Amino acid sequence: MTEIILAMWSGPRNLSTAMMRAFENRNDTEVLDEPFYAHYLSVTGLDHPGRDMIIDSQSTNWNAVVDMCTNSNLQERPIWYQKHMAQHNLEGCDISWIKDVQNCLLIRDPKYVIASYGKKFPIDDERLLGYVQQAEIIEFLEKENGVTPPIIDADDILKDPALMLKKLCEKIGIDYSPMMLFWPKGPRKSDGVWAPYWYEGVQDSTGFQPYAYRKIILDDDLIDIYDNCMKYYDAIHKKRIRP
Repeated sequence: MTEIILAMWSGPRNLSTAMMRAFENRNDTEVLDEPFYAHYLSVTGLDHPGRDMIIDSQSTNWNAVVDMCTNSNLQERPIWYQKHMAQHNLEGCDISWIKDVQNCLLIRDPKYVIASYGKKFPIDDERLLGYVQQAEIIEFLEKENGVTPPIIDADDILKDPALMLKKLCEKIGIDYSPMMLFWPKGPRKSDGVWAPYWYEGVQDSTGFQPYAYRKIILDDDLIDIYDNCMKYYDAIHKKRIRP
């Protein structure tokens, strides 16, 4: 039976799949890939690549997915790592279930997220990127549990994966494993059916890519969205686990 349900809340294009690979490569961990994705597409009507296939692959019932995510009897290994996209928490959805699991947040500079996500899908709303929802998660947990959940920045991880994963594991209360730094190349049975559309880079990888600064110039029509996301990112970034 699972001893720790670990919900990692990320936004899109944010090292989230590489982090899932890192945890899945541990001997004591099973992973779950974006369980609310079908619900998200069903409610929003967004035409993501593979939309119909995604909706057919998962439950679209919010409460049914919550029941699954909180059922510690579903997995045999001690740690159940759940990769969640914060933007899947739509307005009106009850997130109170998260108070009963271990939560972490994975953040990234909005400029990199917008540039990467924009290549895959048009961005016309800041809530597509998850920063608002990550702030809501933190606010809820600070009020409900009295503590800020561990927050880790993608750039910090890329600059020193071993150090940051050690610090994250310490915050979670689990032993660090060097097996988290490298993984076999290729797809996984645990990958969602959307993997062919989004996971090409990770499936070709065997570990975290070295950090590389990139100069990004956003289109003028994205500046307001970027500025709004930065307000949330800056506030969350100050609470992150520091190198």
